[in-house]
Amino acid sequence: MAEAALFVLFTLFAVAAPLVLYSLVRSEAEDTDRMSREEARERVSRERDDRR
Repeated sequence: MAEAALFVLFTLFAVAAPLVLYSLVRSEAEDTDRMSREEARERVSRERDDRR
């Protein structure tokens, strides 16, 4: 009986852990700023100029 319970817990963890990780990554991706390629180039060039 204990082996069956351990198997069930392990199976639930094996299914739940990737889903939790996926939801965390997904929520982090939604908080990022989207920009065009040209805007990204301008931002990088400004950051490089600021470092000099």
